[in-house]
Amino acid sequence: MTAPGLSAPAGRYDAVVVGGGHNGLTAAAYLARAGRSVLVLEALDHVGGAAVSAPVFPGVDARLSRYSYLVSLLPRRVVEELALPVTLRRRRFSSYTPVGDTGLLVDTGDDAATRASFAAVGAEADHAAWSRWYAATGRLAARLFPTMTEPLPSRTQARVLVDDDATWEAVVERPLGEALRARFASDVVRGVVATDGLIGTFADLDESSLAQNRCLLYHVVGGGTGDWDVPVGGMGAVSGALRDAALAGGARVVTRATVAAVDPGSGGDGEVAWTDDEGREHAVRAGVVLSGAAPATLDRLLARAGAEPSGRATNRPPEGAQLKVNMLLSRLPRLRDGVDPVAAFSGTFHVNESFDQLQAAHAQAAAGRVPALPPCEIYCHSLTDPSILGPDLRAAGAHTLTLFGLHLPARLFRDHRARARDDALRATLASLDSVLAEPIEDVLLRDADGRPCLEARTPVDLEGDVGLPGGHIFHRDLSWPWAPDDGDGDAGLDRPGSRGVETRHPRVLVAGAGARRGGGVSGIPGRAAAMAVLARG
Repeated sequence: MTAPGLSAPAGRYDAVVVGGGHNGLTAAAYLARAGRSVLVLEALDHVGGAAVSAPVFPGVDARLSRYSYLVSLLPRRVVEELALPVTLRRRRFSSYTPVGDTGLLVDTGDDAATRASFAAVGAEADHAAWSRWYAATGRLAARLFPTMTEPLPSRTQARVLVDDDATWEAVVERPLGEALRARFASDVVRGVVATDGLIGTFADLDESSLAQNRCLLYHVVGGGTGDWDVPVGGMGAVSGALRDAALAGGARVVTRATVAAVDPGSGGDGEVAWTDDEGREHAVRAGVVLSGAAPATLDRLLARAGAEPSGRATNRPPEGAQLKVNMLLSRLPRLRDGVDPVAAFSGTFHVNESFDQLQAAHAQAAAGRVPALPPCEIYCHSLTDPSILGPDLRAAGAHTLTLFGLHLPARLFRDHRARARDDALRATLASLDSVLAEPIEDVLLRDADGRPCLEARTPVDLEGDVGLPGGHIFHRDLSWPWAPDDGDGDAGLDRPGSRGVETRHPRVLVAGAGARRGGGVSGIPGRAAAMAVLARG
């Protein structure tokens, strides 16, 4: 049927992709290269979604990864199958955590130096436990990650594959907080490990839902190693390569195309109604519709065509919980303990993220307050990849800093949005300043208008900027990357051997982060949706 008030369908495509984020582009590239006719509809004036680079500051020659910024989950298989000209660089230093007038520096190239750093912060006894933990999660990653581009295993099959009951219990069965208390004595070390369970996830570390455990699993499993790498050229280089692969295969990509409704069809083609940038209404028939949008967004589009929900949306509305701050500095700030800032900022720089600090911040945010000392972490893209800076900035020693603030949920910013953003930013910069030897403001560059080169984006801002419901960077709470043994899960859709992208409607698939194995910059859901289509013949 044609959605009310819209013109009759103007043409037919084998596949219509709703949303030109990196997953939608991945699906389009696979299908177009397989000879299918593909139309991608993107509401913004550019593709890439949150995986983009942009000149954020007026008159400043720097292209920053504005929203997402590191790559771990993108499989080598996707890069090779699509012949993507993407370069990812490994970071030698894993993390640095200031502790009083010293700090914990984890150097993946020098275990003796790392052990000495543990001792310097009073956590010498935890070094061996740290090594055991990451050896165990590394083994888990090596065994689980290859399944991410295959049909879904069952939970039992995944457990047999992992073949480590103690690690399975710690990561999958019991709240993460319990595992960390049992393994580590140091509050600081517990916190460094715990942050992998909280990026983009608003959860207590002892929460029975295990949302924090699922988040941790996705952070340690990537690439089969858990390493988080720097995309050369910025995140836009990744989405740009996927766009080019889709176009080279023959896909048609239309920007400024606002999708109004998705009719899943009943026994025949589906239909997608959309409006162009001049307000003209269109409708196209689709052999299959692949949604790169969040499940909550897809359900609204289905409802407008009078169709049932997809079965992929959760009962709890999506809610992001992060403050993203982009900065450009004249130089890296000095540290209290004299550690080389190049080493400290090359990896993840943890700020007030001990276990107890994380728990206190969550409790304050859950009570409706900006945390008194917001936990956050930072990394410097330009240390690993200076190509994102113009030659004059590079010569002058300028650097980018990307700050990701935790436990700042969308609910804090719904009312008095600008004031709430200012309050959260003020508290977060004060938190950062508390671990530096000089205020961060003293090393911020100025743009062409004389303003500090600093941009802050809340979950509500991300909702408006790139269409993430509630600013949730994973579109919804992450799911375990296997099919439940009892066949439950998303409306009973996930079965062993499925792709984790199916919906209640045979001609509608989820191709974005809201799929069973979504989350992060991976292309996994996009590829899975394409494989599900191609398997139908």
